[in-house]
Amino acid sequence: MSVRMAPPLPLIFLLMIHGVSSADWGVSYSHSHICALKNSSVIMSCTYTYPTGYQIKKVFWTKDHIRGAEPPDLSEDPEYSQRLQYLGDKQQNCTIRLNHVTQKDEHEYCFRLTTHIPDKKWTGKPGVSLTVTDLQVESPERVTEGDSVRLTCKSSCTLTDRATFIWYRNSQPLTERRDRNNELLLQSVRREDAGRYSSVLHMDTITI
Repeated sequence: MSVRMAPPLPLIFLLMIHGVSSADWGVSYSHSHICALKNSSVIMSCTYTYPTGYQIKKVFWTKDHIRGAEPPDLSEDPEYSQRLQYLGDKQQNCTIRLNHVTQKDEHEYCFRLTTHIPDKKWTGKPGVSLTVTDLQVESPERVTEGDSVRLTCKSSCTLTDRATFIWYRNSQPLTERRDRNNELLLQSVRREDAGRYSSVLHMDTITI
């Protein structure tokens, strides 16, 4: 009598990795794109999460991240150090304020954190793209007394923060024209309406 041996059953090992999932890392920005007025202050609001068991060593904002290179800390950059204020903490809030912005500040900005484990770092990409604009007043080339004239205050992009337009004639404010409309309508213009018109914005900053 012969005995046939059953083929050996494959052994299945379940490898349990104790730790955390990369899904626990994350950065959430309130705005992915911000259009700001030249010389104004910009608030970039964000929150971040990281796995339990890690100790946050450093939190900072960076720009123009080059793959393979260590991202620079903007607070240590002479172009930003006097204008950048970190409003967040080392727990969840990573909001910053950047003052006196100009066209040179048009970059993508990202939040980065490092932990007590050297190879456990995180950069929130894509980040916040900043565009800086200035105001221009558009008006008809010729105006005849008695005409109705519409002046329009324009920018190259739509401002992120709510804005109140204040109109001026010969550097004097037109107090009756303080509203959220970027247009100034002059009905039945007279000689005394002649002058140099300009507009400025009062920014109602939204912090989320």
